[in-house]
Amino acid sequence: MKTQNNTIKIKSARLFLSFFGVGFAPKAPGTFGSAATLPLLYLFGLYSNIYTLAIFTVVLFIASVFIAEYAQNELHVHDPGWIVMDEVLGMLVTYMFVFPSLDFIELFLVFVIFRFFDIIKIWPASYFDKKIKHGLGTIIDDVISAIYAGIVVLLVKNYYLIN
Repeated sequence: MKTQNNTIKIKSARLFLSFFGVGFAPKAPGTFGSAATLPLLYLFGLYSNIYTLAIFTVVLFIASVFIAEYAQNELHVHDPGWIVMDEVLGMLVTYMFVFPSLDFIELFLVFVIFRFFDIIKIWPASYFDKKIKHGLGTIIDDVISAIYAGIVVLLVKNYYLIN
């Protein structure tokens, strides 16, 4: 039987990993999680620097890996759809490639291109998504997809659409 303390830990983990409930959207929770990150990106662009963003992202990544591992073990699930903290991290990593942009077109590109790469999962993201069954596998596939997305966003920004 689970203790009250354990119940609080699980509820807290679910709240965190679902990005404060966004991951419980009935359809497309990853898309909702990514979209819900846009205001956070905008705030980082307004009030922060790249070093703060990078430190925040690394700390969030480490915390997410351990919390995802804990929650998945306790709930006996692997990478459930309601975990969208990986999308939040993916959006943060993708945004680093155009930081500190506040341009809505660039933010839209971050969103759309990250979602594209998150869905198609180019290797090695696909490897981590399918083969690694603990917290690291749940989180890192989106970070890898974000690196691909960031490169494409940067190329589009510099060579095709913007400026």
